[in-house]
Amino acid sequence: MQLAALFERERGVAGFRSTAELCRLAVCGLAAMYEEEHELFCHIYARGNAGMHRRGLSPRYTMMTLLGLRRYERTGGRSPVDVEAVLGRLLRDTSWISNAGDLGLLLWTCAEVLPETVPSTYRQVGAADALTRFADARQGFTMEVAWYLTGLIACCEAGCADLAGQPENIGAARAILARNCGDAGIYGHRSADGRLSGYARRRIGSFADQVYPTIAFARLSSVLDDRDACEMAIRTAVTMCDLQGAMGEWSWHYDAQTGRVVNRYPVYSVHQHAMGPMMLFAVAEASNRNFDEAICRSLAWISGDNELQRDFVEPELGLIWRSIYLRRAHRYTDAALRVAGLRREAAGVELQIRYECRPYELGWLLYAFAGK
Repeated sequence: MQLAALFERERGVAGFRSTAELCRLAVCGLAAMYEEEHELFCHIYARGNAGMHRRGLSPRYTMMTLLGLRRYERTGGRSPVDVEAVLGRLLRDTSWISNAGDLGLLLWTCAEVLPETVPSTYRQVGAADALTRFADARQGFTMEVAWYLTGLIACCEAGCADLAGQPENIGAARAILARNCGDAGIYGHRSADGRLSGYARRRIGSFADQVYPTIAFARLSSVLDDRDACEMAIRTAVTMCDLQGAMGEWSWHYDAQTGRVVNRYPVYSVHQHAMGPMMLFAVAEASNRNFDEAICRSLAWISGDNELQRDFVEPELGLIWRSIYLRRAHRYTDAALRVAGLRREAAGVELQIRYECRPYELGWLLYAFAGK
């Protein structure tokens, strides 16, 4: 069944919106999250006693948001900020880069927004030795290494496939991610180093730890016509769809060893309306597989088909509330039962909504759905 037909079926869900409507809403919300004085997007946009307010600044979230806004522009939309100028501000002084993940995101953003800057930026930020220079790469953090790998792949897609050390680093980053992946296609949070400390973090991976390497392998398979990379991406996507909840929700933590859900909560809206679909669209494009059913169920969650039967979209504010989470007293019980292989549905009184939104969430929504 095609995605458009599924959307029509899901319109029976109260508040269900088209993706075009969600994209327009996201653009309005992002305008309120931009700090014009600093030419950056904020870190958190939260509801307080006096209304909505911005907290902090985030180069990382700014890059993700620029990727979404540029894709929106390319499909005929109008960005509330000058995408190239904001990226130029990030490039003028790159001292904010402190890890391989952010370096990879910057390469990814340059490749899609200002591809002519890729060779100079690659040299400027020292991309060739990032895997040995930064602690997140040396320790094999899955999400950050996946961002770095995607950055290198995006450079290839932009016509820059002969940068110093690029082929070797693609191979090295790929190997790190492959080591972090269990037999079922679930990724742990970081690489093993032979020490007992941090064992759980090596075995347990977040939803983000599943999404970003899957996108990286899907894009790698397309760029290099690499069948093994495609199979890696398909395996994770299929397993994640098997683990998708009854209401289309994506859980928060997964066990790479058993291939099971460990923590269901928090359930994040960005996973539902952006990151889950981003992952599945990337694999679909690389493999010709169809994940429309899972994508549509994922979207329906934010419109009321969720544990609290709440519409998470706030049209007047142009945002989508961040998450449903368990009250503190119930978090560890839920996790312990799931580790033991037991399932338990949380009662509504145990759940709360986090009334905030972050700019990358809306940026990734645009990246996933602009033009679809």
